[in-house]
Amino acid sequence: MTIIRDLRGYGRQRPAITWPNGARIAVSLVINFEEGAELAVEQGDAETERYGEVQPSLPPGVRDLVQEQVFDYGMRAGLWRFLDAFAARDMPATLMMCGRAVERVPDLARSAVEAGHEPAVHGWRWLPHALYADAATERRDIVRTRALIAGATGVTPVGFMTRGSQSPWTRELLAELGFAYDSNALDDDLPYWTKAAGRPLLVLPYGFDTNDMKFFHPNGFVQPEDFSNYVSAALRTLLAEAARGASSMLTIGFHLRISGRPARFAAVDAILGALAELGDRVWIARRADIAAHFAAAMPQR
Repeated sequence: MTIIRDLRGYGRQRPAITWPNGARIAVSLVINFEEGAELAVEQGDAETERYGEVQPSLPPGVRDLVQEQVFDYGMRAGLWRFLDAFAARDMPATLMMCGRAVERVPDLARSAVEAGHEPAVHGWRWLPHALYADAATERRDIVRTRALIAGATGVTPVGFMTRGSQSPWTRELLAELGFAYDSNALDDDLPYWTKAAGRPLLVLPYGFDTNDMKFFHPNGFVQPEDFSNYVSAALRTLLAEAARGASSMLTIGFHLRISGRPARFAAVDAILGALAELGDRVWIARRADIAAHFAAAMPQR
């Protein structure tokens, strides 16, 4: 399948959607629940995941306990900071869950969903789906990840996002399997419809800039204020546009092992505080709820 790039999108005639509380801006808080699903010799992989807090110094084939522990921190400590902070402000989030991570700690996955947060499929392993050589294997892993999350949490995921790039067949598989939305998109400020396998599929864009992964970028965030100030700048722009009647959606991405750390969590507190102060000027919602409202208000024609 050849994927055709769309450089036009909505153009100037963008949907003037109003979210359920009357706001023009929908905010999606996303937690990536992937620790334990990364590349690791401990899991039989040839090498250790190289994107992290520190650069691995061991050769392929040698188990790297340091890198494993960097990831482990997210589940052991970071998760509970996030769940407590969201509960204190009564804010819902979407958790992008890797199947292998849920398989290892199903009780933690259940705790997050029982707190009112949405589970979504984030691939079986924390790897790009572009690496799949065939659609059948990719389909198998999507199906088993969704089933595992449903079994662990009691909620069947309706959303999907992989690390990095999708394969040429991913969206066709999602449409065929009945997913409500796909979040592998960085190309818009509003949800939009696409077609896959002859079926309509709703796309909810994600964001790599309002995302704590930039703490791991050499030219990214350093101080917690770098992250919180950046998100505040995005909100100021969207609020100014909302005053002129423009609608939008903003995703703020968190990782348990990154901003779950004490110093960086100051940014999380600041971001949640800023959102709370905005009140009904924004609608903070799970991605499944954003998808459902958009689909009802702007059905595929």
